[in-house]
Amino acid sequence: MKITYIGHSGFLVELGQTVLLFDYYQGEIPPVSEEKELYVFASHSHGDHFAQEVFALAEGHAKVHYVLSHDIGKRHVPESICDRTVFLEPGLTWEDGPITVETLKSTDEGVAFLVWAEGEVIYHAGDLNYWLWEGETEEWNRKMEEDFKRFIEPLRGKEIDVAFIPLDPRQENHYNLGLDYFLDLTEAKKIYPMHCWEEYSIIDRWLSEHPDSPYRDRIVKICGRGEEFEQEPSKG
Repeated sequence: MKITYIGHSGFLVELGQTVLLFDYYQGEIPPVSEEKELYVFASHSHGDHFAQEVFALAEGHAKVHYVLSHDIGKRHVPESICDRTVFLEPGLTWEDGPITVETLKSTDEGVAFLVWAEGEVIYHAGDLNYWLWEGETEEWNRKMEEDFKRFIEPLRGKEIDVAFIPLDPRQENHYNLGLDYFLDLTEAKKIYPMHCWEEYSIIDRWLSEHPDSPYRDRIVKICGRGEEFEQEPSKG
């Protein structure tokens, strides 16, 4: 399994016969074989998670499919590819050929995606995160904690091969809350931090602040756009 970090929350996951593109909004998309099924995911309509440029992929790829959050809306999709596009609300299960997708409600907009494909389980959080902010009221932050823990609960105990999880430096001393909770909640093999706003030192910060964490070897250190990672396929 080959994973390419495109930028921000954008990743390309290439399997034997299937390719998954998550939350692209800018950067260079690696070439995708026309022989493979290509699924393009967008977790919500925010400009740093969705760009209409992804629809250009349909011009040279007959096997492209679009899996979009319900908040994006049909008005953003070219009429010529509407028959290859699905809009998913939270709490749904959707199957298409080689993949199965479950959606979770986000603590921001849209959904998070849990995907089964070719024996692999891949989770992309979108903006489902524990967004605790300095300056917000105690009531607001308490509601955020409650919502986050409730919305992510369906992942409890799940074995996940690849997880893309926010690690946002703008949250200052609260940057790690969502990631730490996810690590304790699931059985994730590899975690690729995202939504770092190009401040990849935030990954080093997590590693330095968690010297005794049993999950240290699961955190993938990303240093810049275009990096490629080879991950052993699941034996499950």
